[in-house]
Amino acid sequence: GYPGMVSFASFRQPNFSLVADMLKWLVLRYEPSAVLPFDIDTEQDRLIFIKSVVQYLAERASIKLNPRRLYSADGYAVKELLKIASLLYKAFRINIDKDETENEITQDFSLKLSDLKTCRQLANDITSKGAVLYDLLGQELELREQRRVALANAFDMSDIEQSVHEAIRSSEEEISEMLSKLENASSDDSNLQGKIEKKQSELERSEKRLKSLQSVRPAYMDEFERLESDMRQQYDMYVEKFRNMAYLEQQWEEWNRGEQEKLEESQNSLRQMQQQIRMEEQRRTQDIHPDEVLEDNSGENLSDEDEEVVAMGAAMGEERRYMGAMNPQGLESDESLTSSYDGEEGRDV
Repeated sequence: GYPGMVSFASFRQPNFSLVADMLKWLVLRYEPSAVLPFDIDTEQDRLIFIKSVVQYLAERASIKLNPRRLYSADGYAVKELLKIASLLYKAFRINIDKDETENEITQDFSLKLSDLKTCRQLANDITSKGAVLYDLLGQELELREQRRVALANAFDMSDIEQSVHEAIRSSEEEISEMLSKLENASSDDSNLQGKIEKKQSELERSEKRLKSLQSVRPAYMDEFERLESDMRQQYDMYVEKFRNMAYLEQQWEEWNRGEQEKLEESQNSLRQMQQQIRMEEQRRTQDIHPDEVLEDNSGENLSDEDEEVVAMGAAMGEERRYMGAMNPQGLESDESLTSSYDGEEGRDV
């Protein structure tokens, strides 16, 4: 603000020095780099000062001042000074309001995010309303002619009165309809409230019944738990027996496989023994009858004695499999039978 105290009584008498000082201060506040003749010693200097200030403010600030009132330096000069002061005050207030607005925008930015959806809806409404307005403006040429014709006709008070009465009647009908809708809405509200209370009471009864059923132990619960424990034991036994059976089946298959291999080995050994026997018989026959040579072909039929030996070996193998299936521990007895059979065969040979 101005550095000195100024009262309205200071301008009851012409005070050019105070007016000049205030003009100088206001001009420098508006433009600190302004260069003006501020000398007021003589009358000519005062005129030049007033003229330069008025011209400068008119060019730079577009403020029109009355130089005569300024030169008079009385109460009318105060009105001219107020023009400059009001301009500076408005600029000062605009700056303060701008800072406050920026602070408010910064503070309320987070709050305005919640209104983003509303802003989008308003933008859509503005677009749609603009399109409707454009269409209506396109009909202006046609409507202008209709409006001119309507304004050219003379007004009939009876028609106007009838139109007003019809508008009043339609408005009353709409009001009565809205009142009936409100009454229906209140009755519907009471009905819905009654239904809600009824459902709440049913819900409370159901919750109480559920709690009572959860607290009561059923009569068959003991038997159920006992049967459940028995079933668990039976299942454990079943699993154990199933595993044992699977293991025994595997062992039985492996034993049968081993017996089959032994049977094949015994048959091979019997064939070798038959060949040896035939070779020995041929040698003995050649020693007894040197002129007769027996033909030994790999595809000739076996003798009766050889066929008996093969049949005995096959029967012994079948008996061994049968005894193994009946008694897996009877392997030693089969081996003793085989060994006894081999001894008897050796004695026969």
